[in-house]
Amino acid sequence: MNQMCVATYRCYDDKADFDKKALSIAVGLTVGSWTDLPEAKKAEMEKHLGKVVSVSVHEPAGAAPGERYADLKIAYPDLNYSRDLPALLVTVFGKLSMDGKIKLMDLQFSDEFLSAFPGPKFGVQGIRDLLGVHDRPLLMSIFKSVVGHDLVNLQEQFYQQALGGVDLIKDDEILFENPLTPIDKRVEVCMEAARRAQEQTGQKLLYAVNVTGPTSGLAAQAKKAIAAGANAILFNVLSYGFDALHELSKDPEISVPIAAHPAMAGAIYPSPHYGIAAPLLLGKLMRVAGADLSLFPSPYGSVVMPKEENLAVKAALLDPSLPVRTSFPVPSAGIHPGIVPLILKDFGQEVVVNAGGGIHGHPMGTAAGGQAFREAMRAVAAGETLQDAAARHEALRIATELWGIKQ
Repeated sequence: MNQMCVATYRCYDDKADFDKKALSIAVGLTVGSWTDLPEAKKAEMEKHLGKVVSVSVHEPAGAAPGERYADLKIAYPDLNYSRDLPALLVTVFGKLSMDGKIKLMDLQFSDEFLSAFPGPKFGVQGIRDLLGVHDRPLLMSIFKSVVGHDLVNLQEQFYQQALGGVDLIKDDEILFENPLTPIDKRVEVCMEAARRAQEQTGQKLLYAVNVTGPTSGLAAQAKKAIAAGANAILFNVLSYGFDALHELSKDPEISVPIAAHPAMAGAIYPSPHYGIAAPLLLGKLMRVAGADLSLFPSPYGSVVMPKEENLAVKAALLDPSLPVRTSFPVPSAGIHPGIVPLILKDFGQEVVVNAGGGIHGHPMGTAAGGQAFREAMRAVAAGETLQDAAARHEALRIATELWGIKQ
């Protein structure tokens, strides 16, 4: 029997016959036509024909114009596409993405298709093993004010972040290859700062350096960074494509975790009528393509994704039914120490708390910003309120006075 991948779509239309719509998609995106084929040709083409799995119409009484929609599930034979994500995405949503109000909500991969994807090289457990941290959420800090700065400035900024007790430090996604801070020199000075900080904190950390440049040179750039001492990489996946991530993640010489940045995602997922749903775009596809960590907008700050979508992204990254390693959820943007109780309530222990301004903007300095986060995590783990913890920890007190507390 043919193996098939199943796509789920949400299609909005006030008048459409959704059963006919689903059938036209199943046929049109596979064999092109069916009723006009002679019977002998149908027998030959049957194995390539898409199949309508289900049509679920949502037509509430008194629905206003534009509210009627259907969820369509259509299966596509693996025979029709090669074992790569671009081929599958073009098959199920390439032309269809331009056909009115229709959004790709989910993909269920066949075992045969998924066998081509080893998934994350490290995943949640592997990253915890690298850091030696198994009993709490992780803390990530972001380089800020990077454009136009030299190696001395970046090294000092890195050092202050490391002193704050963070587990991971990532480049800003707009830090590209440049004469002031070339990737190999940047890695060398930052990893030296990491060693100095570890002598004081006793804590390991991962530095996710931004791998950029022409697609043809990405692997070489990543290996150059690793040769200089990089122990993680950051990658702007959506500007390059999921296949570029897959190529990096499966390369045996790129033996470090990969953090996937969501740059460009806002052009794809937010509309209810168009694009690709966030749990698929930033969750399942990132994980299958090999991201060890996936960043996405938090529901708490300035770049807001609704909490329901956030938790669905988290679920896709941690779903035990997908037979590849799990990926760390990294809700980002607008995070400060006063939000820690809410993050841990919503996301649990398997989360990376990711902060930029919430660390660098601390009135006592960057190191104190990280320390305030770590104290907030300790308080939550101990069942203590942030108010009580702040009474005995100055950095946390100042942070909560500045940004407040959400619980």
